[in-house]
Amino acid sequence: MRTLQVTQESWPIRGSFTISRGVKREALVLVAQISDGAHRGRGECVPYGRYGETAASVLAQLDALKPQIEAGMTRAQLQQACPAGAARNALDCALWDLEAKQANTPVWKLAGLTAPRPCVTAYTLSLDTPDAMAAAAADAAAYPVLKLKLGATAMIETLTAVHRASPRAKLIIDANEAWDMAQLQAISPQLAALNVALIEQPLPAGSDDGLARFNSPVPLCADESCHEADSLPHLQGKYGLINIKLDKTGGLTGALRLARAAKDGGFGIMIGCMVSTSLAMAPAMLLAGLADFVDLDGPLLLARDREDGLRSETGGILHPPGAALWG
Repeated sequence: MRTLQVTQESWPIRGSFTISRGVKREALVLVAQISDGAHRGRGECVPYGRYGETAASVLAQLDALKPQIEAGMTRAQLQQACPAGAARNALDCALWDLEAKQANTPVWKLAGLTAPRPCVTAYTLSLDTPDAMAAAAADAAAYPVLKLKLGATAMIETLTAVHRASPRAKLIIDANEAWDMAQLQAISPQLAALNVALIEQPLPAGSDDGLARFNSPVPLCADESCHEADSLPHLQGKYGLINIKLDKTGGLTGALRLARAAKDGGFGIMIGCMVSTSLAMAPAMLLAGLADFVDLDGPLLLARDREDGLRSETGGILHPPGAALWG
């Protein structure tokens, strides 16, 4: 007989995490634990207000699915019973973890993937003044890839200051939908000289048709504009890459489906995350081998992480999860 237990947890962020939409000082996560009596599978999700989610709404979804999960619902059935989002992510990853433990076989083998290897993650700098972000970049100089949260003002000043503080770092800009087309056109010619390798979601989702007529000197990556595989036809000709996050795809199952469709469609891939613990990063790390950019620094931004969390080294090197954590 299966049981489903859901817990809500708060993990303090080291300092604060600021993007164009606001500031947060804690990572609020939900953890689904599915047990068959002998084995336990876990999955972690982050309810995200940008997509209309709250902790209460996701808890209600999980509660509604509890009878079916406890009656033996499979991952395939879950895809049909629950829309993509945080709730499905927690359950999908918990079911993968449970299946791996029942079969005594790692998830990467069950999913037909290659064995995960250590990878380099980008490290995120929160939105702040140019001087403050330059100081943060200097502190993070050991990271070869820095991701900058930018707003709609002082973009070039901030990029210039960060580049001076960490001149060898490859930079990713994440505007979180804060720009308009005129701003993108105005600053784009200056970006390559500042070692910018990627611009993530510069325009609001649903207002990015102008990108189809824009020859960007720096590759563009869709985040808020891309959720599942059915998003891809709308992104052709606008973006060269997509950001895959398990909280958007509704778990590892949906992420694998999106990654394979993206490869078939000629898109590059970034593997991304919300600010959350190593339990949320572990399934996402299985996709790192398919990615052009890895952005799984969520646990690195926390004041503390879970026991048995992902091991990291200087330079942003993340090691695959151990069985005690997940998978």
